[in-house]
Amino acid sequence: MADEDCIFCKIVAGEVPAEKVDEDEHTLAFMDINPWTRGHALVIPKQHARNLYEVSDESLARTMSAAKRLAVRMRDALGAEGINLLNSTEPAAWQTVFHFHVHVIPRYEDDPLRLPGQPMEPGERELAQIAAELGG
Repeated sequence: MADEDCIFCKIVAGEVPAEKVDEDEHTLAFMDINPWTRGHALVIPKQHARNLYEVSDESLARTMSAAKRLAVRMRDALGAEGINLLNSTEPAAWQTVFHFHVHVIPRYEDDPLRLPGQPMEPGERELAQIAAELGG
């Protein structure tokens, strides 16, 4: 079901233009209007879900399959030397459009994109404690 206030639902409905690059019965891929690298695109399920917490397993699987299909096309057509997949869930993780989506970001040896953070060094037993909290 579409959300009448959702920009991505409006793109799916054809009410808002987008540069579409892939589409099937369940998913749509289109160019990101603020790309991080040449070819940066988004893949969304056509069925509205707010984010990763709410997307159905079926829509998630179809969206990831479409992301893979697009990644291969980026490698073959754009000469991408690698791919980053990124999903942001909730504002704390940088989500700004509340319709589940996956960024498919082609990477090139000379592109300026860098990870936004640095790996942390966990304290003694910290990983074991967190694993226990997560049920490991």
